[in-house]
Amino acid sequence: FDRDLGWRTKVQIIPVHCNSSTNFQITRPALETAYDQATRTGSTVKGLVIANPSNPLGTCLDRTTLESLVAFATEKRIHLVADEIYAATVFHPTTSTQFVSVADPARCDPDLIHIVYSLSKDMGLPGLRAGVVYSYNDAVVRCGRRMSSFGLVSSQTQHLLAAMLSDEDFVGRFLLESSRRLGERHGRFVTGLDRVGIRCLESCAGLFVWMDLRHLLKEASYEGELALWRVIVNEVKLNVSPGVSFHCVEPGWFRVCFANMDEGTMEVALQRIRAFIQGKAAAENNVVVVMKPPGKKRWQKDLRLSFKTVRRSEEGHVSSPHSPMPRSPLLWARN
Repeated sequence: FDRDLGWRTKVQIIPVHCNSSTNFQITRPALETAYDQATRTGSTVKGLVIANPSNPLGTCLDRTTLESLVAFATEKRIHLVADEIYAATVFHPTTSTQFVSVADPARCDPDLIHIVYSLSKDMGLPGLRAGVVYSYNDAVVRCGRRMSSFGLVSSQTQHLLAAMLSDEDFVGRFLLESSRRLGERHGRFVTGLDRVGIRCLESCAGLFVWMDLRHLLKEASYEGELALWRVIVNEVKLNVSPGVSFHCVEPGWFRVCFANMDEGTMEVALQRIRAFIQGKAAAENNVVVVMKPPGKKRWQKDLRLSFKTVRRSEEGHVSSPHSPMPRSPLLWARN
């Protein structure tokens, strides 16, 4: 958000700070504190931006929290923008962890609620650079349409996406398989970390875990966090993101992506983490620990995707998203 909203437009970002005592849930006091901080400095608050499911937490906002956010935005007459790019990455969904879209809560001013989405995460298509802004606000839609002239999606990409999303059987099976694999990978990764005394925030979605390394800091400060981060990147050779880059107020939390690697690479990562933890313990007892070199990298080759022929009308035209055809599962809003 800092980069996307601030680099070119110079919009000022005021973080809504959350902490581990509430599992980093967004609370009304935290919202009020951030809002008051902005107004005291003379800033005009125009909107609240949230990520649901959350990046970097990997958690979903429950209906009660969403209704609280909608009520806050309505009361303050500010816009609420929900980034729902990880909507279909929920694994092991239950009543308390299922994804609820911001479009679901009632008693809101629809002109103030906006959703941004992309196929980059749910469908694994980041290179196609195709996104969506969903809003009932005509002014927002008009502005988005004009701005889109500077980043149009190619006809070839549109044709591919139309063919893919029209194949509802493929999309449904793809999302189910993706959810299953994410849940399986998440479980193995978190279990591997737990075995060496590293816990993570309990999560249910996304491609990453929020890892707690506060007990490894030499000093509980941002400087201590960055010092540990440099060791992990330069010596342990793992690419993780420090909490300070997400405005986390508690030094020692790190985001780790677990879904951008194959099984063999994940095991190498866990092996390096274990060697790092064992090395720190051994250093305190003057013991030498030798790390076994990783084996040859293995790449999975078992994923096969195919698209059915795109649906066409009797006149031979590709069906429009507005045509009377069953909608893709990606567009369902579940109550």
